[in-house]
Amino acid sequence: MRCLKNKSPKLKLSNTGKLTIFFSGTGSAFAKTLSQNNIIIIKGNTHLAVDMGNKTPQTLYQYGLPVFQLQNFLITHSHADHIGGLEEVMMFARYVTGRKPNLYITKEYKDILWNQSLRGGAGHSEYKNGHELRLADFWNIKHPQRLKKFFRHTWEFNLEGINIKIMRTKHIPDNVSSWRESMWSCGVIINNRVFFTSDTRYDPELILEYDKFFNFEIIFHDCQFFTGGVHASLEEIKDLPAAVKKKTLLMHYGDNFQQYNSKIKKYGFKGFALQNHKYIFS
Repeated sequence: MRCLKNKSPKLKLSNTGKLTIFFSGTGSAFAKTLSQNNIIIIKGNTHLAVDMGNKTPQTLYQYGLPVFQLQNFLITHSHADHIGGLEEVMMFARYVTGRKPNLYITKEYKDILWNQSLRGGAGHSEYKNGHELRLADFWNIKHPQRLKKFFRHTWEFNLEGINIKIMRTKHIPDNVSSWRESMWSCGVIINNRVFFTSDTRYDPELILEYDKFFNFEIIFHDCQFFTGGVHASLEEIKDLPAAVKKKTLLMHYGDNFQQYNSKIKKYGFKGFALQNHKYIFS
């Protein structure tokens, strides 16, 4: 894997065919100097945007990529730093370009995302056939296929050259003991090579069981610098096996992340994921 800073004034959604993961941001929900922890997966002429926070459309515009150029979306959960930019995507697509983007979403999460988050700002934009608009009026909805062979609920879908598996994770609320009791959130496995946890509490079973199955090349793991709440802390994930930490890049961290460089080196992590950088896999 190579890590390269994006120096081009225009971020391209195509490449020569190598799996590439671009971090538009790596910051937590409360970060001010960092952009939000969202990624775009690119391979050949195919792309997939994973999450679209409220600051992300502006961030991507600064990278020369207006959000209306994105065609494929996956959302991991409903916090604003992961879905806050979706309304701009939806409205621009319906009322300016007239082209629906694709939304890859499970049947369970589809209703949650619409009824609890997006409906209020979009449903009443117009009336169609006697009723307010629905999610399918804004998106081409694509449902992943449920897989039966994994120890927790896991789904799969394919884009051209990009295989995606998503699985339930333990994120919110902070007082439940299992992913089964948690509100909807998911992690992402990319081409069976890369694990992107998105937001998660400390959940070693999640990492160890999937890594045992896939032997990931790189793990991008949620990390905060204090213990408690709904995110894995550095002091918790330092207890992961050394072989796992060696291939783990930390993300979704606070503005003061550089103060922890020596500590993450001491603990044996590969380092921090960096925003406006591309991770390119041969």
